[in-house]
Amino acid sequence: MAYIFRQDELPRLVAEVPGRERTFFVDKELTHIDDMLAGIMKYDQGASSPYHYHENCEHFYFIMEGEGTVETPEGIQPVGPGTMVFIPAEARHRLRSRTPLFYFEFQSPNRFKTHILDGTDADLRWNRIEGGVWVQT
Repeated sequence: MAYIFRQDELPRLVAEVPGRERTFFVDKELTHIDDMLAGIMKYDQGASSPYHYHENCEHFYFIMEGEGTVETPEGIQPVGPGTMVFIPAEARHRLRSRTPLFYFEFQSPNRFKTHILDGTDADLRWNRIEGGVWVQT
């Protein structure tokens, strides 16, 4: 079976901490699998993820529009359109936008725990535009 999703027909999630929005194309709810989590993300100018890491989860960002930075223990690197950022499991990181940022994110497996190192639990809560809350674990 193949799944075909159209962005405007999928649930949109807005971070409780303002400035971030995501739309999942592959998640447990939509495809009934927990092998991966994939979707698009939009950051307003100046928005950022908390400094964090994921247990048992590798992921990447592919930047499609905008400019930003990725912070790791090794330093801060600029990212922009055409940049792919691979983040191994357990690697500490933060993505920050310098301009509005639009990127594709893929995480695998979707059986992970996120640890916030600089931020609050609110950084893990996402509100559905059409109602309800999704909490990242």
